[in-house]
Amino acid sequence: MVTYILRRVLYSIPVLFAASFLIFAFVAKASDPLQFLKMQPRISQDTIQKIIEREHLDEPIPVRYGYWLKDAVTDRFGTTLIGDREIWPDLIRVMGNTLQLVIAAELIAILFAVFIGVYSAVRQYSAFDYTFTTFSFLGLATPVFWLALMLQVLVVNIFLNYDIRIFYVSNLSSPDPENFLLDRIQHLALPVTVIAVASIAQYSRYMRAAMLEVINSDYVRTARAKGLAERRVIMKHAFRNALIPLATVVALNLGTVIGGAVVTETVFSLDGMGLYFINNLVEGDPYPVMAWLMITAIMIVFFNLVADVLYGFLDPRVRYD
Repeated sequence: MVTYILRRVLYSIPVLFAASFLIFAFVAKASDPLQFLKMQPRISQDTIQKIIEREHLDEPIPVRYGYWLKDAVTDRFGTTLIGDREIWPDLIRVMGNTLQLVIAAELIAILFAVFIGVYSAVRQYSAFDYTFTTFSFLGLATPVFWLALMLQVLVVNIFLNYDIRIFYVSNLSSPDPENFLLDRIQHLALPVTVIAVASIAQYSRYMRAAMLEVINSDYVRTARAKGLAERRVIMKHAFRNALIPLATVVALNLGTVIGGAVVTETVFSLDGMGLYFINNLVEGDPYPVMAWLMITAIMIVFFNLVADVLYGFLDPRVRYD
């Protein structure tokens, strides 16, 4: 197992190098990074020239990539083009906020999805199965931005009509909260719900399909023929193997959710990775955008490795040479 993990980590290095070059090349060629500054009458040509020299913007793409890669490795992605502000402290802050959102949403989604998927498979074609199958399709088809806006409208209407403030529709916390934990929960409740709804819909379908395949397998029929209780058959013999496809989907999905919470964080004005990406994209600053894309690529590669390693723990038949 250790050899396999080390080999996969070594394989990931050229993948990340290739991803970093593509990220830099595409972002660098997308637009003129100094366009916004050139439109400001108060910024002199000397100031713009100094920025060009500092960031080597007059050099070819491969040379600029080398300077950027050096800054990314040795100087934690360097500084922003506009304002010369360090990128890493901002990235750490927004990643911490996004992780709070995503981890809470994924834990809730996994718990609900496992229960719904297992019970739907055990009670196949029941009213429960049909009901949650319908809700799963609706959850998959519902646009994230629409659900977020509808929850905001619902909460605002309740607050205006009944003068009750339970949840908040923007930001991460109040200016001076009396109870920090409760205040954070009230602010994250709606965005967590938005992300969890889509994840529950996806995970429950995988769990149901995997559970149906397992409970109809030969070894489960053999366990029943031996006279084992149905609960023991389901939980001990079927449930663990049915978790394998779900574990893969969750692990692969985590990297994309962390980097892809752009819409949710923008709608709720959460100071996370998504809003950080949008703000820097609008400002036309390429270096924070490159750093964000690189962090997202690293997360996707990492969680792909996690998905492979989980196979060995969930299925004893899987062994890595």
